[in-house]
Amino acid sequence: MAVPDEGAGVPCPACGALNSPDRRFCRRCATALNAAPKPAPLPWWRSVWPLRRRVRAGSGRAARLLMTLAVLAALCAGGLLLLPAGRALVEDTRDKLSKAKPVTPVAVEASAGVPRHPATNTTDGLSNRYWGAPAPGASVTYTFRKPFRLVDLIITNGASKSPESYAHQARALQLNLEVTTRDGERHHRKLTLSDKPGPQTFPTPISDVKTIRLVLRSPVGLTPGRHLALAEVEFFARS
Repeated sequence: MAVPDEGAGVPCPACGALNSPDRRFCRRCATALNAAPKPAPLPWWRSVWPLRRRVRAGSGRAARLLMTLAVLAALCAGGLLLLPAGRALVEDTRDKLSKAKPVTPVAVEASAGVPRHPATNTTDGLSNRYWGAPAPGASVTYTFRKPFRLVDLIITNGASKSPESYAHQARALQLNLEVTTRDGERHHRKLTLSDKPGPQTFPTPISDVKTIRLVLRSPVGLTPGRHLALAEVEFFARS
């Protein structure tokens, strides 16, 4: 049975029949007449953050996915870049929390020397005997039985730690340090010494040390009839 038109009013969005303004449903097909308007889709940039936002259809799912992947890739790249620094921080912390113990090399070889003052004098534990080198550029190499974590290097310069005998020979005020690790990697540093008797400590945090080479530089007091003197070299590992 057909329902007669009311003649004026609000048209039904479904069937087009006219309805009086006070009706909530169409008199012909019962469609809701005052339904809430459908919200506009969110722009893509508002659908990216926060991640738990419920995204409606057509509001940038593809852009959200791409942005999430880009963030994850950036985090992974940052982690890889920071990994060496993180490892170094962990090793330095372990160095500070551990006690250092002396390590003795199994071989000592010098590129040059003077009679009665061999390079082995630098590891004999006696600071009144020294290695005598004829000129700057001479080097001494220490080889160790097992790789270890080098934490400190102690140098006693000159002919003796005694103030009376220290300046009897010339001294090198700079040492070129070359450390070779188990895998063949080389670390280079310059050690600047004070021109005074007694031990001088240099923190040298390097892992897997296999050989250490010292080259004498910047001589002082090197006059005719004198030579460079290096009394003692001590190595300390992390316990």
